[in-house]
Amino acid sequence: MNPFLENATNKTRRHFLKGCGVGLGAMAMASLDKNDTAFAEVVNPLAPRQPHFAAKAKRVIYLHMAGSPPHLDLFDYKPELVKRTDEPCPDEFYEGKRFAFTSGRPLLLGTPQEFKQHGESGQWMSAALPKLAEVADDLTIVKSINTEQFNHAPAQLLIYTGSPRQGRPSMGAWATYGLGSENQDLPGFVVLISGGVSPSGGKDNWGSGFLPSIYQGVQCRSKGDPVLYVSNPKGMDRAMRRKTLDALNDLNQLQANELGNPETLTRMAQYELAFRMQMSVPGVMDISKETQGTLDAYGAKPGEASFANNCLLARRLAEDGVRFIQLFDWGWDFHGTGASTGIRDGLTNRCKPMDQAVSALIKDLKDRGMFEETLIVWGGEFGRTPFREGRTAKSKVLGRDHFPDVYTMFMAGGGMKPGISYGSSDELGFTVAENKVHIHDLQATILHCMGMDHTRLTHRFQGRDYRLTDVHGNVVKEIVSS
Repeated sequence: MNPFLENATNKTRRHFLKGCGVGLGAMAMASLDKNDTAFAEVVNPLAPRQPHFAAKAKRVIYLHMAGSPPHLDLFDYKPELVKRTDEPCPDEFYEGKRFAFTSGRPLLLGTPQEFKQHGESGQWMSAALPKLAEVADDLTIVKSINTEQFNHAPAQLLIYTGSPRQGRPSMGAWATYGLGSENQDLPGFVVLISGGVSPSGGKDNWGSGFLPSIYQGVQCRSKGDPVLYVSNPKGMDRAMRRKTLDALNDLNQLQANELGNPETLTRMAQYELAFRMQMSVPGVMDISKETQGTLDAYGAKPGEASFANNCLLARRLAEDGVRFIQLFDWGWDFHGTGASTGIRDGLTNRCKPMDQAVSALIKDLKDRGMFEETLIVWGGEFGRTPFREGRTAKSKVLGRDHFPDVYTMFMAGGGMKPGISYGSSDELGFTVAENKVHIHDLQATILHCMGMDHTRLTHRFQGRDYRLTDVHGNVVKEIVSS
C-alpha cells in the first residue's frame, strides 16, 4: 500500500485515540510547555528500556560454530557406541528418516577421541578441548537440544529467528527491540564473522525482519574498515557530514510528519548512529591496545581476521555496552570428505584455536567482573549422526552426517547454574532420553536471562502478534540460577 494512503486510512477518530500512547492528558500538558518540543523530537528507538523483570544477564555473546561440531566427539561420551563401532545401524534409528548425505543402512561410529571427566563437577569432555576442560565448572552443558531441521540454512534460521524460512526478526533484533542499547555511540547488536565463509542462513541470521531496521545486527570486521561505508566520502570532512545530516534530518522529519512511517524515524536514527560510530567504532575495534599477555591468551593477532580476534572483540564490545554480540565461525561441517573434516585429527586441529579463544574469553570476563552479567552461548545449528556418513563409509577418514534429533550445546555466565550437565541422549546417541530442550525452549531461556518474558516480547505484524518463539517455548528453569 502507498504509505500516504495508509497513513490517511489511520486518521479516523478511533485509530487516533487508539494510537495515542501518551494519552490526551499528556498532550494537553505538553501544549502548556512554552518550549513545545515534546512532539517535535524524534524518539530514539535504541534508548535503554526496562526489562520485564530483573535480568540475570545484561548482554549475550553467542558463539556459533557454523556447520555444526560433532557433539559425540566433544561432550556427549557414549561408551556403548564405541563398543559397537562398525555394527549395522539398528532399523528403528534410520528407517523412514531423511539424512543429508546418507542412504541405506549405515554403520555405527563411536568416537576416536579420548574422553575424561573434568573439574569438581565431573564434566565429560574430549581431549580435543583441553583449555575448556580448565573451566569445566563454569559450563552448563545441555545434552538434549532438539531441532527439526537437518540442513544448514533452515536450521540456522530456526535458531536465530524462530522460523526455518526467511523474513522473521533475529534473536539479537528482538533483544535490542525489547531492551534498547546501553551505549548510544555503538550498535546494540553486532555481528562478527570468521572462517572465510558467511553462515548458510545469510544476513537473515541477524536481520530485523518486520521490526524496524534499526534493530538489525551491524556486521563489523576485524580486518580493514570495521564497518563498510561508515567513513566519510572522499572530499567530505566531519563538519560537512554534520551539515549534510542536519539537512537530511529536516527533510526526513517533514516526511515523518506527513506520512507517519516508522521506517522514516528509523532512517534518521541510523544516520545519527552511523555519524557517532565514526568516532567510537575504530577505538573499540582496535585490539592492538590490549596487552601482549591478553593477546597471547586469546591467540589473537592485530590486523588479522580470526575467531580469536573476534572473541577478544566480543569482550571489548560487551565492555562498552553492546547488548547482543553474535560470532559466526565457519568450518565445523565434519563429514569426513577430507582430512580437515575428519573427527580425529581434523577435529583436534579445528578445535585448537576455538578452545583457546573461548576459554580465554570466559577467564577474561571473570577477571573483569563481567562474567556473572554476560551470558555466553556456544553451539551449532544441529548435531552429527552416531553413524558414518554415507559418502565416506569406506574412507580411512571418519566423518558424520547432519543430525537434528539430539545434540549438545553449552552456556556459561549470566543466569546459568554452573558446572551442571542437563538432559541426555540414549546410550547410542540417537534420541533424547531425558529432558528434551527444543530450540524454542533455548530461545525462551536466553530471553529470560535477559529479563524478558518471551510470551510478552511481541510485535504486531499483518494482523497478529509475533514473537521469537512463535507459539512455542518454555524456559528451562532447571539450568537457570535462582
